Amino acid sequence: MSKYIDEVEFTIFDVETTGLEPENGDRIIEIAGIRMRGDERLGVFHSLVESGKEVSAEAFAVNRITPEMLKDAPLSERVLPDFLNFSNGSVLASYNAPFDMGFLNNELGLINIKPPDSPVIDVLRMSRRLLPDLERYALCFVARELGIQTEQVHRALSDVELTVNVFKALRELLDEKGIDDFHNFASLFGLNCSLLENITNAKIARIQEAISLGVRLNIKYLSRTNARVTQRDILPKEIKKDKGQAYLVGACYLRNEERTFRIDGILHMEIV
Repeated sequence: MSKYIDEVEFTIFDVETTGLEPENGDRIIEIAGIRMRGDERLGVFHSLVESGKEVSAEAFAVNRITPEMLKDAPLSERVLPDFLNFSNGSVLASYNAPFDMGFLNNELGLINIKPPDSPVIDVLRMSRRLLPDLERYALCFVARELGIQTEQVHRALSDVELTVNVFKALRELLDEKGIDDFHNFASLFGLNCSLLENITNAKIARIQEAISLGVRLNIKYLSRTNARVTQRDILPKEIKKDKGQAYLVGACYLRNEERTFRIDGILHMEIV
């Protein structure tokens, strides 16, 4: 994987569904994606999907996809392999990625295809981490806050277009903070996969080395409360894990008190 974010290819995607619960039988009825590298668009994917599942009234009220629109659409067995071929070798990204990936992985399981083990970037997580003071984090609301005027119509391709614009604007905020390394980017905003586990384990190993030596660490840290990047001198004491997150606990010389830091927010560290 390339070191810099601008060198990495992303497929930003979205799905429309028959309802909200794939574990209870809801299915994908539309999927779209835009593949890009930096500001360059490399391709567009879009397809309706005939799932055989009735669209719930609640879902129809949002996406307005009718049975007539789906009657000649291809089946999931054809669409999903085509989408995987389109996105192959790229990093998937979506707004509220756990929802989209839940449906995507469910569909892949129904046709006996193993989901790819690659990072998935959650653009909603980016929004919450980089814009911590917003009252709401709906895609259209975040877009307006970022000065993006595109209307959200809750169809897969239009939502992807809007997400692409939000993604680009948030990337500009990262550039302003000097965050351009893909591993840091994936650690901050990615869903669980083997790459993220390896990144976290490497950080933990370095912290444990400092603890065993009884020496300080100088860390570059992205705060969750104000989205600022700061340098801290820390005397690490222990590593804690809670609800899937790893934390560094140590004495912070900036404030002369014990502090807790999420390990995914540590952008760089050096033993002092």
